[in-house]
Amino acid sequence: MGWNSWNKFQCNVNETVIFNTIDRIVELGLYKVGYNYVNVDDCWASGRDDNGNILADPKTFPSGMKALADYAHKKGLLFGLYSDAGFQTCARRPGSLGYEYKDAATYASWGVDYLKYDNCNTDGTIPEERYPIMSKALLKQKRPIFFSLCEWGVDNPASWAAQIGNSWRTTGDISDNWNSMINNAIDTNWEWEKAGPGGWNDPDMLEVGNGGMNFEEYKIHMSLWCVMKAPLLIGCDLVNITPQTLSILNNTEAIAVNQDPLGKAGKLVKASSQYHIWTGPLSGGSYALVVYSLVEGRQDVQLDFLTLFDEDIMSVRDIWAYRDLGFYNRTFVVKSLGQHQSMFLKLTPRQ
Repeated sequence: MGWNSWNKFQCNVNETVIFNTIDRIVELGLYKVGYNYVNVDDCWASGRDDNGNILADPKTFPSGMKALADYAHKKGLLFGLYSDAGFQTCARRPGSLGYEYKDAATYASWGVDYLKYDNCNTDGTIPEERYPIMSKALLKQKRPIFFSLCEWGVDNPASWAAQIGNSWRTTGDISDNWNSMINNAIDTNWEWEKAGPGGWNDPDMLEVGNGGMNFEEYKIHMSLWCVMKAPLLIGCDLVNITPQTLSILNNTEAIAVNQDPLGKAGKLVKASSQYHIWTGPLSGGSYALVVYSLVEGRQDVQLDFLTLFDEDIMSVRDIWAYRDLGFYNRTFVVKSLGQHQSMFLKLTPRQ
């Protein structure tokens, strides 16, 4: 859990944005609910010195990356950077191909805690050959560095990346619209069994609050990422965040589903033309469930406990409302869902 600069700022990122974001994560209390990484994405590097050491862009990051990492650590947070398993990053800044051990040592010396590793401008070799090199380089350092593989799901990383990294992108880049968000979730669904403690499917970062979807759609976005146990990396401007957006991002019960110690990803269990249902197991025998409508008008959706969970009587809790709805026998009806409206529920069998 944390924040990443790309979805909102892309290459308009600078150290003022990062310093302010670190402050805001603390001021808003987001660190208290688990958001602890502050990650600078592409466009921070300018080149290399005569010894091949990577350099921060002196125009946008004049204080250097170590100063940012030190500031994050002083505030009780962790700090992440971006690089690429190619000669250049996607924005044509220096990549790490051929410099893996040198860059890993530099990042460690700066106090980096997280590395997002992209897949642009390569030498044409497969990701399975390039990504393990950086993994080994990071493991040689004297500090733990979370390794986030970002090869866009092109070579089925869920089948091999758990051996070398902590998360792996299952999709192409997300965009701030309904179709992109839902498609990334569904594309990740096929690999639900591959996720688990220590290694996670990553359908890309959160777009919540960036303006391309409405409040109800952003709630579905957050709900699905929580049920899938996907990384929760905020992608909006925290300096100008709205109360509505904050209410989504800091919902402690949604986060508890995402961070559940059982660590089992949920999956799409019902995909009709009218609605989708996703479920996933939680520790203690409970289940998380997300249901959302796809069609215009309003509809009721009946949840059949025997079909979904092989249970009869269950208690139902509305996660977004922080409210217990009571015990129900065999079925629960979600009433009058409008298009792109949802419910996010925790269901617990009667003991």
